Amino acid sequence: MIAVLGLIVGVVVGLVVRPVVPTEIEPYLPIAVVAALDAVFGGLRAMLDGIFDDKVFVVSFLSNVVVAALIVFLGDKLGVGAQLSTGVVVVLGIRIFSNAAAIRRHVFRA
Repeated sequence: MIAVLGLIVGVVVGLVVRPVVPTEIEPYLPIAVVAALDAVFGGLRAMLDGIFDDKVFVVSFLSNVVVAALIVFLGDKLGVGAQLSTGVVVVLGIRIFSNAAAIRRHVFRA
């Protein structure tokens, strides 16, 4: 329940404050969001499997976001940012769909 309230408060604050993302960070934000979604789906899967650990989740969440952003940053510096961004999205997308399938199997017993 606390997580849901935190989500609602975060959305309301975001709508009221309307934060502006610096242009230097804009290319990395979508990749960071996908990496965060990967950690969230992994945490949900772990919770349903009964092996969830909050410390592991926090470390996974932060490290996923940082590593994904660093990969894209490195790609930008090497001149292959679009290719590395696509690669990161594909890999994380596969992980997200894999976790979503496991969650579906667990919830619907199918």
